[in-house]
Amino acid sequence: MARKLKTYQTSIGFFDLAVAAPSMKAALEIWGADSNLFHQGFAEETDDPAIVSATIAHSGIVLRRAVGTNGAFKETSELPKGLAAGKKVSIPRKRVAPQAKATKVDNAEARRAAAIFDKQQRKREADQRKEERARIKERERKAAQVASAQVAFDAAEQEHDARDAAIQAERDEIDNRTEAERRRWEQQREKLGAALRRAKKGGD
Repeated sequence: MARKLKTYQTSIGFFDLAVAAPSMKAALEIWGADSNLFHQGFAEETDDPAIVSATIAHSGIVLRRAVGTNGAFKETSELPKGLAAGKKVSIPRKRVAPQAKATKVDNAEARRAAAIFDKQQRKREADQRKEERARIKERERKAAQVASAQVAFDAAEQEHDARDAAIQAERDEIDNRTEAERRRWEQQREKLGAALRRAKKGGD
């Protein structure tokens, strides 16, 4: 069931802002405020019939008018005349003055606007969930790539270690065979050399 919309008003920079939202929190989110303007006294709910009618007709959209003026709230608004003419204009942020109670907006129009706002809110939330799923999917994809690359690296490193160990074993075997051959030849050379010397001596 769609929540009843209320109209909230604040002043930021060179403009008065107004929006129809189901709560103060929702209004702050739509304004993009980074602090609680209501607690600070810079924003409030308004029952001004002209402002309420305008915001209900554009639920979820921030309407504005030049600060310090009494013009109608619109989606776009011109800057104060002095600023538009290139003059230096000092416009301090003012606390919102309480508005007088006014006639209620037609209930059917309010319900329709509330339904539109809820639909827009659900779409924003759905878009946020979609973006979050996309971010999660991208993180998982990168994690899978890293894991795959790590597996390939570890496998190659293990293969290298195995080959290096095999080569070292072959070197050790060759060194052992070389040493064995050296000792065998020394023994045989000594034996054959002695026989050769005896043969030469016997022939004299």
